[in-house]
Amino acid sequence: MADNIKSTITLNVELDENRIPETLSWTAKDGGIENEEAKAMLLSVWDSKAQETLRIDLWTKDMPVDEMKKFFHQTLVAMSDTFNRATQDEKMTATMKDFCDYFAEKLELKKK
Repeated sequence: MADNIKSTITLNVELDENRIPETLSWTAKDGGIENEEAKAMLLSVWDSKAQETLRIDLWTKDMPVDEMKKFFHQTLVAMSDTFNRATQDEKMTATMKDFCDYFAEKLELKKK
């Protein structure tokens, strides 16, 4: 049997006196990322025993609202792609993509 390979991803959060994130950064040495700054991050972990999603949703207090809207749109698009790869459910993927287009249109994110 081959040796298992382990990879570490580190998330760093610096909080102000009110425990609000001031800075976020992450490291994934296997991916060539070292202490890369971020303004927001969403982490979801599936708890199989409890059959529920555990989440960490963080953003810095200086994250601009217009960037947050783009971040959510791009995250929704990526989740649609991931859902398709994981389930091969083309019909629901198309529905999710339609919602992403609607989301972008309502927030005026699409270039005209």
